Amino acid sequence: MGLLSGTVFDRPPHCERCDLPETECRCEPEPEPPKVWKSPSKQTARIAVENRKHGRRVTVIRGLSAADTDLPELQTLLKNACGAGGKLDGDVIEIQGGQLERIRLELQSLGYRVRG
Repeated sequence: MGLLSGTVFDRPPHCERCDLPETECRCEPEPEPPKVWKSPSKQTARIAVENRKHGRRVTVIRGLSAADTDLPELQTLLKNACGAGGKLDGDVIEIQGGQLERIRLELQSLGYRVRG
């Protein structure tokens, strides 16, 4: 007899809706609720131009949370507006080149508060 035999941890998991074992359950998965993003007017983006090695310049956008903003879509929009490449690194968007003014105008037109 094992340490956990006869307890909840010894039994196979069951479905909460039909109470069948999960291997036999035929319930449809519940759809995830749609993601609600925070309003751009309530967020402040901090933008700056940084110099990287070999003299390359990168415009960096910080201060926008991935939980409150659709960062991949915003990054694509900014890359298209600047005609440049870039990447998303956690909560930081990087756009190639010194694109400070273009990015500032684009973010302001979307409703974001901008510093930098």
